[in-house]
Amino acid sequence: MVHEILPVGMLQCNCSIFGDEQSRQAMVIDPGDNVEDILAVLKRHALTVSAIVITHAHIDHIGGAAKLKAATGAPVYMNRNDQELYDRLDVQASWLGMETPSRTDVDTAVREGDSLTLGNTGFHVLDTPGHTQGSISLWIPAENKLIAGDTLFRDSIGRTDLPGGDGRKILRSIREKLLTLPEDAAVVPGHGPETTIGREKECNPFLRGL
Repeated sequence: MVHEILPVGMLQCNCSIFGDEQSRQAMVIDPGDNVEDILAVLKRHALTVSAIVITHAHIDHIGGAAKLKAATGAPVYMNRNDQELYDRLDVQASWLGMETPSRTDVDTAVREGDSLTLGNTGFHVLDTPGHTQGSISLWIPAENKLIAGDTLFRDSIGRTDLPGGDGRKILRSIREKLLTLPEDAAVVPGHGPETTIGREKECNPFLRGL
């Protein structure tokens, strides 16, 4: 499985590009910006996008979705609980002093228990609200890898002081959905360096007592 992590946009969101080496199909997770760079990675690996997946509707994670969909024709997947947040993309842009990116329809709503497939590899959707109401994470057992969005970071957790944030929910999401995964599972957060579940159990100051 091809997996490239491309930090995009002014907030350097970790956009994940997964590619199945047999079918040459790809899944792009959190195309926040820099769509030209994403397309260049896809071209280099001769990949065709079959799914665009959004972990949550903050502008730095979803800002490039419309442009990527227009370029590839791939459907967009997102939890409907973040639709209101996506509808206020202009407000989010004003927070950062940037131009409002174009919007697109969400083609398929995803939620806990859903599974997306790339080649023979399953990407299992976990509802992990707290950072936003509709935050999801993606667990990939065959890769022993978690795409955590902005729920869990190396030595930190997602902020909860923005609209839709909830400190109790994010800790419950981490405790019940993420810390139950294998300790050696790799964690790709929405920003910053990778980590593992075991390392965060041991070292993350926000998770003491969980």
